[in-house]
Amino acid sequence: NMRSLNLCIFLSLTAAVVYSLPLDRDQPPQQITHKDEEFAESYLKSFFNLTKEHERSFGRQGVNPMAEKLRDMQRFFGLNITGSVDADTMQMMKKARCGVPDTQVAPFSTSGGDLKWQTTALTYRILNYTPDMSRAEVDDSVEKALNVWARVTPLTFRRMERGTADIMISFARRSHGDSYPFDGPQGTLAHAFAPSTGIGGDAHFDEDEDFTYRSTSGYVLFLVAAHEFGHSLGLGHSRDPGALMYPNYIYKNPDTFQLPLDDVNGIQSLYGPNGNVNPNEPTPPTTPDSCDATMVLDAVSTLRGEMLFFKGSFFWRKHPQNPRARQSLISSFWPNAPEKVDAAFESHQTDQVYLFKGRQVWAFSGYDMVSGFPRNIDYFGLPRNVNKINAALYDTDTRRTLFFVGDQYYSYDEARRTMDAGFPKSIETLLPGHTSKVTAGFQYRGYTYIYSGSNMLEYSLRTGKLIRVLRNDYFLPCAN
Repeated sequence: NMRSLNLCIFLSLTAAVVYSLPLDRDQPPQQITHKDEEFAESYLKSFFNLTKEHERSFGRQGVNPMAEKLRDMQRFFGLNITGSVDADTMQMMKKARCGVPDTQVAPFSTSGGDLKWQTTALTYRILNYTPDMSRAEVDDSVEKALNVWARVTPLTFRRMERGTADIMISFARRSHGDSYPFDGPQGTLAHAFAPSTGIGGDAHFDEDEDFTYRSTSGYVLFLVAAHEFGHSLGLGHSRDPGALMYPNYIYKNPDTFQLPLDDVNGIQSLYGPNGNVNPNEPTPPTTPDSCDATMVLDAVSTLRGEMLFFKGSFFWRKHPQNPRARQSLISSFWPNAPEKVDAAFESHQTDQVYLFKGRQVWAFSGYDMVSGFPRNIDYFGLPRNVNKINAALYDTDTRRTLFFVGDQYYSYDEARRTMDAGFPKSIETLLPGHTSKVTAGFQYRGYTYIYSGSNMLEYSLRTGKLIRVLRNDYFLPCAN
């Protein structure tokens, strides 16, 4: 119903100002401006229910409502919980997203009161079309977006050409008659209403956005619509960064899209499973869990003082002084990166992070892909018979990048940009007694950390000695 989109009125509070190190080493720390504070305040009113009631409580028993709502927002998105407007918080707030508030704290959530349709035979109607796409492309995007949910539930969707349908679909700009105006390009992409009579179930899309059928240069309508129809069916937002019902827009290939398990669990909690499941239907993708003691990481790297841990299409980003690790999709951080990676390392020579997948390598400076990439891995002088890098790390003592392939490794001279002669060599010549495949590696405070399966080994490359065997959670803590 209308209350499920509780977009709140403005009030004036003051947010704390903090400094944060940027990804660009050449830029000084940026101070959060008064404009940023106002933006953050507006965001919290729209999505975290910051209201006049909270303003009246300001100062009582030491309560700062702005800081409390900031903590709620930071907790929801897995950020460092400071209660202050910092650079990471602003970056998250400025991502394109759905206009429905983030009010729940469960992995998946249903709308307040578990609102759902009392029938499984639903109707929909497309009231108008965006000029960004052909009518056929809009029709196909909407149909496929509804089928995402029909595939895993008993729900069916029939299109109506006239009259009032359960789900009325329209494109509009700014104020459009529902008391929740759109905000122009970027920002809020769309919103939808939980199941009920009247406006309930309806989905509205911001015509000021550039909607596309397949292109990554705009917002893929299929992805936006599939998310909004989740609200139309009774789902709230999810904290799972891999879920379709995560608030922020994240590009995924529409042709290979699979509804993640978190969303499947959410919608089936309302309507039950589809009784006619195709036995060949692929298993819903899951989000890696840092508490899984058996997890084998795909790659580990550093990034300007932070640690990056890759698994599947996700990675965790952690600063050594922060006890929390922030998980996100690789594509939400680097849209041009491969969906999954085999290896990764940070070059101290070029100040770039390199991601490997098969025989290709991508290079990124901060958030931006370096011109000329992706390239073939022969860029590093690796021979043509190498089809995959298992792990890579930069050795600060020798200023060499070490590439691990099977039971051998290569040594690359970063300064001369040439492969060292006499390689490959057996991994045992570098790590005495180590006979297992190296799955990931990086250096920290003069020590080398080698991942082999679900174990992590601490070595001193200077002495060639194994110092201790550690658990994977030594650097990547369990989030629970």
